[in-house]
Amino acid sequence: MPTNISATLHAFTRAATHRVLLAAALCVGAATAAPIASAQEFPTRPITIVVPFVAGGGIDVGSRLLAARMSELLGQAVVVDNVGGGGGMIGGRRVVDARPDGYTILAGNVGTHAYTQVLYKRPLYDVLKDFEPLMMATDAARVLVVRKDLPVNNLQEFVTYVKANQAKMQFGSAGVGSATHLPCVLLNQVMGVDVLHLPFRGSGLVMNELLGGRVDYMCDSIQTAAAQIKGGTVKAIAIMAEKRSPVIPDVPTTGEQGMAGVEASAWNAYFLPKGTPPAIIAKLNKAMSDALDTPVIRTRLEDLGADVVPVEKRTPEYLAKLLPAEIERWAKPIRAAGISID
Repeated sequence: MPTNISATLHAFTRAATHRVLLAAALCVGAATAAPIASAQEFPTRPITIVVPFVAGGGIDVGSRLLAARMSELLGQAVVVDNVGGGGGMIGGRRVVDARPDGYTILAGNVGTHAYTQVLYKRPLYDVLKDFEPLMMATDAARVLVVRKDLPVNNLQEFVTYVKANQAKMQFGSAGVGSATHLPCVLLNQVMGVDVLHLPFRGSGLVMNELLGGRVDYMCDSIQTAAAQIKGGTVKAIAIMAEKRSPVIPDVPTTGEQGMAGVEASAWNAYFLPKGTPPAIIAKLNKAMSDALDTPVIRTRLEDLGADVVPVEKRTPEYLAKLLPAEIERWAKPIRAAGISID
């Protein structure tokens, strides 16, 4: 009798173990197939574009335009969530930590994905390891703007004035390491001046300070500065690019005014968490590219001063190659200025 009981228990244990192993194998198989299935059905719920700055800046405006059209193309809501701070890295980190399922996208730029990697001793993410490049979307020149009552009207007068008054002046940006910060650092280096820097949590906030006369100048994106320039509430001194902007064609470039080497166009691009399935990346890339090619959106972006990049620059592969080159390019002025953040 004991022998029979032992044999029965042994057989039962073997059967139970077999069922457990079979169930485990089925779970593994389902998990392996899940990314393919989700890619085919994607999206089935709202998508969030994290803009790592407060509302009102150029990258925010552009992202909202794209989000509206992508919602129509994908059949699901695409919403913008502003997460400012840390030169854009706080919002960036949120996307790094998100599930790599395509439902969380980061709106990045030269500030968040080039400057930060040299500027910070311990950046919150590694641009080359923590993201899946999605697409470069637009490129926009910086424009040097000053408060309305600053007694200068061109670049030569500006340089002379700043050199004489630098101890009591201040310039603003959307945060240390942002795309509105480093261009002004480069400009100050070329001028040979040391001006107090006031960082804010977005370029829209800097513009408010400029309008109120509490900031003397900033190197803003044309997208956010054009309306104020045209309205006469701020003065545009120079376009920091090789060519003038059709949005504000009367504003000469820095090169035209005798200052070479301060060109600072800023690109805007989009990223996903590392590990996002290629099929989902491809689907989002197509939707975003199609949105850029929508005539009303392209016209709106160009009216704001952003150049929509050509199709060949919209691939994930192009963006992947651009990133290390941009990090290397901006390392020189950052280190020359001795800017480093713990």
